[in-house]
Amino acid sequence: MDIKSKHKVDSAFSMSSMTDIVFLLLIFFMLTSSFITPSGLPVDLPSAAATSISLQKNSVTVGEGNRIYVNDKEVSMNTLENELSKVIEGPGGTVSLHLDKKVTAEIFVKVTGVIAKLKQKTNLVAKSE
Repeated sequence: MDIKSKHKVDSAFSMSSMTDIVFLLLIFFMLTSSFITPSGLPVDLPSAAATSISLQKNSVTVGEGNRIYVNDKEVSMNTLENELSKVIEGPGGTVSLHLDKKVTAEIFVKVTGVIAKLKQKTNLVAKSE
């Protein structure tokens, strides 16, 4: 007597749901990675013993040849105060200052003087050693 069941259990695993999950995770990481934007223009930053990372809305960059930028817009020393006052929201804010290694102390003092005149705090940006 040959008694066999008519209902056999399929032991195959369906990968379609797994590929859907992997695809959704791929899309999620691709979208969130594009939200991270670097601030400031590329300059050769000096190094410091300790640095902290913070997101700043307003930045002043002094690059090679004493070229001054306010939030990626090039300005002159004469128009720095006017352009910076347009982008700040009021007294008590913070401006991150990106300086090239070759910037002289005179330019540094002038730029920080303009920032202090507008009653803003200054974060000097440096790369860690």
